[in-house]
Amino acid sequence: MATVQSIADYVTLGRSGLRVSPICLGAMTFGEEWGFGSDVATSYAVLSRYLERGGNFIDTANMYTKGHSEVIIGDYFTNGPGQGQRDRAVIATKFMGNLFRGDPNGGGANRKSVLSACENSLRRLRTDYIDLYWAHFWDRNTPIDELMATLDLLVKQGKVRYIGFSDHPAWVCVQAQYEAIFRHWTPLVALQIEYSLLQRTVEPELMSMARAMGMGVTPWSPLGGGVLSGKFSRSRLPSSDGASRVKPDNKRLTDQAWNIIDVLDSIARARSCTVAQVALRWTMEREGVASIIIGARTLAQLEDNIGSAGIQLTSDDVRRLDEASAVPRAFPWDFLEFVRPGIQNGTSINGVKSDVWPLSPTGDEDRW
Repeated sequence: MATVQSIADYVTLGRSGLRVSPICLGAMTFGEEWGFGSDVATSYAVLSRYLERGGNFIDTANMYTKGHSEVIIGDYFTNGPGQGQRDRAVIATKFMGNLFRGDPNGGGANRKSVLSACENSLRRLRTDYIDLYWAHFWDRNTPIDELMATLDLLVKQGKVRYIGFSDHPAWVCVQAQYEAIFRHWTPLVALQIEYSLLQRTVEPELMSMARAMGMGVTPWSPLGGGVLSGKFSRSRLPSSDGASRVKPDNKRLTDQAWNIIDVLDSIARARSCTVAQVALRWTMEREGVASIIIGARTLAQLEDNIGSAGIQLTSDDVRRLDEASAVPRAFPWDFLEFVRPGIQNGTSINGVKSDVWPLSPTGDEDRW
């Protein structure tokens, strides 16, 4: 990802040949039904500018703004400014959310729900197919083989091109991927998770799993819900006047967050760019990341976020941000850094040097 210089420097998504922009346009803010977001005209303008700049990857969900987000995208490509351009775009949407109050099968991962959700999304998007279909979050009540078989059916029917998981535990993703491999079903090619300088707990399990399982990662909220947008600092605290979604009692506003923002501000000044661009670039360059998802309610926000593709961070910049945002590693990762079975002290395998103790407390392996 370090070679990316514009959103037109396309990358392949996971273990697939699908080419997507390294910056994905998130459409959760298309529509005002949730009390925030953009009206139709502004949403169209943002979409047009993103596509003009070379972007091709759009992410939405059936539940975003109560279905209106999908409708806006569908209308844009059918009879709006993007008429005739639908096949040039990679449109991703999600199922799982329940839009039908009182219907126990209105959402979730069961076959009845997924097939119905897909038909409804196709109707709202006014398209014959979905490029990437996400399971929005984990449904504990549906067997994973039922979900994967249903998604495979949708691919075979031509209604879906690729599939991915969003916000699932690592072990569920692995189980799903091996169900697909062993049963010759369509495999997962992508994983959508929260990932930013403020959310690095995903690195040991989810990020490692995604790389091993051939799933390209598309981080959501790479600006930490707006905390890393550059609007706030120790001397510019958020207010409760409703102008921003970040409120004074935001749980992300910790001492560590302010330290991260201090480092971001220092780097941004040295690179003649914005705080948001530095934060986005850090996430963009993490190993395993395919495309970061940005949300822009205005053209100015879109242009600033897209600009992150054109900046470069030095190794010292990355080191400072890594140190400021470091989080404790859960078991067994801290232990595994200490113990590497089969490697003697001071030797290395594949360039990785061992720091483990001798194989026995005395160093005399024959005694064991």
